[in-house]
Amino acid sequence: MKQTLNILVVLALAFGFFNAAPAEIDMFDAKVAVIAFETEVIDYGTIEQNSNGTKIFAFANTGDAPLLITKVKTSCGCTVPSYSKDPILPGQSGELEIKYNTKKLGAFTKTIIVMSNAEGGNKILKIKGNIIASK
Repeated sequence: MKQTLNILVVLALAFGFFNAAPAEIDMFDAKVAVIAFETEVIDYGTIEQNSNGTKIFAFANTGDAPLLITKVKTSCGCTVPSYSKDPILPGQSGELEIKYNTKKLGAFTKTIIVMSNAEGGNKILKIKGNIIASK
């Protein structure tokens, strides 16, 4: 009888110990940054040669962790990006400035790849338009 009581006490202590152990980190509770662009395509329309080629992609961090843009790549040297290297806190917004060289005549479509710590990986943006000769 005494041995049975000792076994029950040991089992009760072991059960209590394992239930009090820290819970595993739940992947679904992890905080993430989310980058939400107002638009993912900017259409310049038809513009004259050598006109201003600067456009802005506005975005917000709709996640619950700071957003950090690590790199922006463009499909050619005719498209130059400019952006803040500072973290964008949750609920804040930012801008990605794109300068397209408007010297070359004709239709164009260019790709911009935004690399960041945002959920979902790289974001692909596009600019397009048609450049005509100045009058």
